[in-house]
Order: sequence, then structure tokens, then C-alpha cells
Amino acid sequence: MHAPPAVTPERQEYYDRMAPRNLAPLWERLRDLIKKEPRPKTQPVHWRYDDVRPFLMEAGKVISAKEAERRVLVLENPGLVGQSRITGTMYAGLQLILPGEVAPAHRHSQSALRFVIEGADAYTAVDGEKTYMRPGDFVITPSWTWHDHGNESDKPMVWMDGLDVPVVELLDCQFAEGYPDETHPMTRPVGDSLARYGAGLMPVGYERKAMTSPIFNYPYARTREALARMAATQAWDPCHGLMLRYVNPVDGGWAMPTMGTFMQLLPKGMTTMPYRSTDATIVSPVEGTGRTTIGAPDGTRVTFAWGPRDVFVIPGWAWHTHAVDGEAVLFSFSDRPVQEKLGLWREMRGNAASPPLA
Repeated sequence: MHAPPAVTPERQEYYDRMAPRNLAPLWERLRDLIKKEPRPKTQPVHWRYDDVRPFLMEAGKVISAKEAERRVLVLENPGLVGQSRITGTMYAGLQLILPGEVAPAHRHSQSALRFVIEGADAYTAVDGEKTYMRPGDFVITPSWTWHDHGNESDKPMVWMDGLDVPVVELLDCQFAEGYPDETHPMTRPVGDSLARYGAGLMPVGYERKAMTSPIFNYPYARTREALARMAATQAWDPCHGLMLRYVNPVDGGWAMPTMGTFMQLLPKGMTTMPYRSTDATIVSPVEGTGRTTIGAPDGTRVTFAWGPRDVFVIPGWAWHTHAVDGEAVLFSFSDRPVQEKLGLWREMRGNAASPPLA
């Protein structure tokens, strides 16, 4: 797009007269409103779990789960300071539940995911069903469902929360409500949703009531087995290795309407080809170690050396590559379902020679 017209004294006087009437000339703002390419404020950032964990454990001494309602350290992107956002459209934080604690029941318009980082056998309960969680599990809390969390084990439990808070905020349709008791009554046995909907079967007469998957815990053990079996026969994608997406068994679509979730296997020694897409992506390694190099629009690049339980961000439309030492497994999530529904999502693949990470 061409440069904006010169601001002459006559034009400036005209602009000044219309401003009190809440009017502005589009031709002065067009280049900022309609960009040639994405210019996200989201920055590449890496949280090493070994650095974050002491602060999490200290939070357990500073405030109780009940008093805090949710004892969480927000993962705030340095390009979005003060906005409680990990990307422009996603919120993320690390939540701690100590042995014997309960995070009280509430519900809200925002959809939430839990990705378990540390500990085992604490639970989350959603609308009357408990699920016990283990590292690598992907757990869903659908919009406007009663949910509480508790730790019946003898060790701390930590998981990453991911929510579509900025999306719901943009649409101005936030609602939240506390439950009168600390926990919501249980009305279904543990594991009911996975048994009922997770075996490639659907009950006859099932009526879809929401866009979110009726399964709310996708255990890592099942996911890891699927990756291992596919790796034996599947061709490796040069940009992704072997990448699976979590699906809703009702229609095969995304497991959540606003957040796409993935699990990715990279074989020993692999360096992926350059890749970029419009969805900014939050990544948490489950197994293995490696390095991710991310190119920025200004020509700079950053390399993160990561390991299990870390979290890092790849901004939208940023070229990036992964290089792994041994075999590695990465969980990730983004706003890709929203972009796809609106017809906005794009991807671009590079090769060994081109393009540079910039």
C-alpha cells in the first residue's frame, strides 16, 4: 500500500475540527489497519521449568488455593506486558495444587485446557465427573461448566492452564459465577466420559449440546502409544515430524472450538525444515531435549534450548525450526480453529536452502 498523503496545514486543521465529533480520516490510518503481513506484538519467549518451579512452590507458602481461588503464575508475554496474555489471543499460566487442597468450584464463559506438568493423581472435576491426572494428560474444561480441582495425593501437582480469555474479551461476552459450595456434587463415575465416547463408539440417540468434545481427559499413555505405532509406518513430515491433533469424536473436528491442541513426535537427531503459520503457538515439551530457532521480522533470530516441562512461544508468521537430540515429544496449542473457521489461517514451508529464518 502506498504512503499516506502529506499532512498539509489545511488538512491538519480539518482533522482537528472533526476529532471532537469522534471522526478520523481513514487515509491517515489505513497502513496500520490493513497490513501487508502480520506484525504481531507477541514475542518469542521461553520459560525454563527449573527456573519457574521455585516461584511456584513459594506461592504455596504465600497464599492458599482457597484464598487465591486459583493459585496460578501467569505466563505473560514480554510483548504484551500487563495484559495477562501469552499470545495475542491466548492466556496461559502454571497452577499449583498442594496435597489436601481444593481449588473451589466456579464456572466461566472462557474455555480452558489443562496440560499436566508435574505430579500424579490429583483431579479436576467437570460438571459432576472427576478425572485423575498424570503428566502429559490433556484435560478440557468446556465453557460454562462447573469445575473444581483437588489434590488427594501426597505430592504437589502442577499443570499448565490455557484459556481463550482474550478471544472472549474481544467479543465482550465474559461471564463468571462461583458455586455456593467448595466442590460440585459428583453425578457420574470416574472415567465415564472416556469410556462412553473414547472407544470409537457413540451412544445411539446422543444429542450434541456443545461444540467441545464430550471427552474431557485425553490420557498421555494413549496418545504416546498412538505416536509410537504410527512412527513405525508413517512417513516423517520434514517440517513437523509426526504431528497429531486432538479431535472431537462427535464430528472429527477440533477438540475445543477456540483452541487447537497437538502432540508431536520428532525422531532422534531430526532438524525440521523451516516452517511458519499465522497461529502463534505455545509449546511444552513432554519428553526429550532440543533447540528451537525462531526468526523475527526484523531479521534477528533466537534459539531456545528446551527440555521436559518447559514452555515456549512461537509467534505467528515467524519462521522456525526444531532440532532434537534424542527422540522428543512436544505438546502445543494455538487459536488455529478460530482462524480456520474465519478462513484466515495460512502456512508456509521452507526447505534446506531457503528461506532464512527472518
